[in-house]
Amino acid sequence: MTNLAWLKLLPPFLRARVEGSVPLQRSINNSGWLFFDHIIRIVVGFILGIWIARYLGPANLGLLDYSIAFCSLFTALASLGLGGIVVRELVREPDQREEILASAFAMLAVAGVITFLLAVATIRSLRQEDFEVQMLVAIVAGGLIFQAFTVAEFWFKALVQSRYTVYARSAAFLILSLVKVILLLSGAPLIYFALAVLAEIALGAVLLFLVFRARGYRLRPGKANTSRCKSLLKDSWPAIISCLSIALFMKIDMVMLGEMTDNATVGIYSAASRVSMIWYFLPGIIVSSVFPFIIEVKADNQELYTRRVAQLFSLMTILALPIIILTMIFSDALVGLLYGTPYAAAGPVLAIHIMGCWFVFLGQAQEPWDVAENLLRLAMFRTASGALINIILNLLFIPQYAAIGAAVASVLSLFIAGILLNLVSKKTRPVFFLQMKSLFFVRFLK
Repeated sequence: MTNLAWLKLLPPFLRARVEGSVPLQRSINNSGWLFFDHIIRIVVGFILGIWIARYLGPANLGLLDYSIAFCSLFTALASLGLGGIVVRELVREPDQREEILASAFAMLAVAGVITFLLAVATIRSLRQEDFEVQMLVAIVAGGLIFQAFTVAEFWFKALVQSRYTVYARSAAFLILSLVKVILLLSGAPLIYFALAVLAEIALGAVLLFLVFRARGYRLRPGKANTSRCKSLLKDSWPAIISCLSIALFMKIDMVMLGEMTDNATVGIYSAASRVSMIWYFLPGIIVSSVFPFIIEVKADNQELYTRRVAQLFSLMTILALPIIILTMIFSDALVGLLYGTPYAAAGPVLAIHIMGCWFVFLGQAQEPWDVAENLLRLAMFRTASGALINIILNLLFIPQYAAIGAAVASVLSLFIAGILLNLVSKKTRPVFFLQMKSLFFVRFLK
């Protein structure tokens, strides 16, 4: 592990620290593979997404993205919030691997089938006359059934070997990206793009499971244990609520637009939100990199700990504000360049939606504080409250302002959940003032 090539690229003072810690090397190497996978998906996915948007037009894009957003609400339930819980148990009891993985597989398999049926039944109830959207949702929701195969990913995470997950998922992504290019060039109908979404999920699951077996591991469903299932579910319910809240927060605006307006409006909103949300990966990467250095000083030096949190908030503001200002100024030109004339109405929507970027950056930068202060339940409360507020605001704004109303609702709910609700508890009130001070960059520049 000490001969990893990337060690030579580090500054001397940092290299000396990393070379002395094999666990840290494994963690950085593991994060590097995840970062690589993320960058590929962002770059290729964004370029291909623009092409698909131009090809389909606002109405068909809205129909496809509505179906995907609708199914994502059920994905949160299908996952049962088991990811971190199963990884934790595998690390604690590696000798019980077969029982833990088999139990998780059984739970996810049942949850996948139930949520698939629930998604299909719900869309049939909501859109009784719209066979096309029923069919698209049924196709995309088929991916819920493949949730069970993520147990292989849990095992690789426990071993800090996420490169194997990246191999499988990236291969599936690139193969289906090529398939989508063929569909675009051949003039394929909308339903084929929905099938491609399902095929990517299915192929990624199959390849991941094949890698799992190729590494010499076996999944034995007969090892599933009822007591183990109950124990996992007992620990995972907060994560289920968090996952569902996040899904509602991120996707409910598109679903509500689809129910309260038309497909073209959903397509306009989707085109705008894709541009602003492409930046959301930045804070996650930065926070994961500085997380250990903030946590390690918590017990020994409270002043340094607070200063590092403040610096992180300031860094997020420094990154977010230029993105927001430039996007707001050039929103119309940017939409015209990327999507063309049919999406001209997305310019004003983008100019509003991009303002949420700052709140997302600051919200993610709060994670080290929440973990260090053991405030994860408060974090869950803020997310759930933000989702509820987003629903209420969408109900108020969409009927009169359509896509612009959904953008305003999204920005306001992000501000309330990511910043304003920190005033509610005295444990998070200091965070609110640090977030506000970040506007002056003072803490970062000291």
